[in-house]
Amino acid sequence: MALCLSRRLPPAMPLSAESHDAVVAATRHWLTEAVIGLNLCPFAKAVHVKGQIRYAVSDATDLEGVLADLESELNALVAADPAAVDTTLLILPQALGDFLDYNDALFFAERMLKQLRLEGIIQIASFHPFYQFEGADPDDIENYTNRAPYPILHLLREDSIERAVQAFPDAEQIYERNQETLRRIGLAGWNKLMKI
Repeated sequence: MALCLSRRLPPAMPLSAESHDAVVAATRHWLTEAVIGLNLCPFAKAVHVKGQIRYAVSDATDLEGVLADLESELNALVAADPAAVDTTLLILPQALGDFLDYNDALFFAERMLKQLRLEGIIQIASFHPFYQFEGADPDDIENYTNRAPYPILHLLREDSIERAVQAFPDAEQIYERNQETLRRIGLAGWNKLMKI
């Protein structure tokens, strides 16, 4: 569970096509170097290798815009062939830079899942540059298991999660293993990984 923490990203600037490309490149770098490279999510490599991840960069600057983009991406993921698009990273480079705002927005994201009758079909995982678990200090390295270059809403198909968990019998131990990994490499190791 995340803890509300008031830390924010710099103010939003309009994004060009090149900026969109840079956002996707930074997100891919984080995915390949941290999430896959450190094996923080043992299920991520397969969908990455198969090209089944959709990187959706939102131009939203407020919660209303984020929720509109979220609804669009949820509908698109449900309509897509899982062999082509298994999961979506909705990247929010201009919105919810404050972790408190982001954490509050997760309530509305989950409510949207219910309104669209997608509970049990799609799950939303959360990542943020200032992610902080409840009970953790802001600079605890364990928070980095959910830290990403931008606020991200990760849309996952429940069917895919179930298949992945069946293939990975110790799934409940992933959280503890990830924290161990982050403690081992420390902040210096993380920063080295994130250099592009």
